[in-house]
Amino acid sequence: MRLTRPMLALSGAALALAGCGSDGDQAAVPETATGSLEQLAAEVKCDPNMQTDADEIRQAICKNTDGKFVLATFATDRGQREWINGAKDYGGHYLVGRKWVAVGDTPVVRALQSTLGGDIEEGTDHSVHEKSGGATHAGH
Repeated sequence: MRLTRPMLALSGAALALAGCGSDGDQAAVPETATGSLEQLAAEVKCDPNMQTDADEIRQAICKNTDGKFVLATFATDRGQREWINGAKDYGGHYLVGRKWVAVGDTPVVRALQSTLGGDIEEGTDHSVHEKSGGATHAGH
């Protein structure tokens, strides 16, 4: 996928835009949602601002009462995993479903999980490296 780097940069920019919210109740996680980007966005009550509309990936910036986040859907499971693996180098928190991902701050991702289900994955925390003068953090 040649669009990977711009898409990753967009995800990082969206993370920078995402505001901090309060942690909500962490109720039982529902069954993982499926559907198109528009269907998933409707589930979490956001009007998606489309950024990428390609055969392999559709990506939008969303905002709802929980905050701002990136919502992306993928044509294949492999394409999704490759995108997530590359995006994790930029840090952040990822809510992962089948052929979709939502990226945002922890409180936003947790709130989305209460509606969409899915699994939360974390990106690389580069601040650990900066604080320790470049040393790696073994417990992470």
